[in-house]
Amino acid sequence: MECYVCLLCGYIYDPAIGDPTQGIQTDTPFDEIPDDWVCPLCFANKTEFEPLD
Repeated sequence: MECYVCLLCGYIYDPAIGDPTQGIQTDTPFDEIPDDWVCPLCFANKTEFEPLD
């Protein structure tokens, strides 16, 4: 599964970790995260993320 990076603050969403602060379980692909999810560091929405190369 692909990691995604926040273009505003550099936070990396890693599907292997998920986001326990917002109830996103491990092994959740980025495209399966709810649309109202926000970056846990800067609160940017999903549109501010792009795949990490």
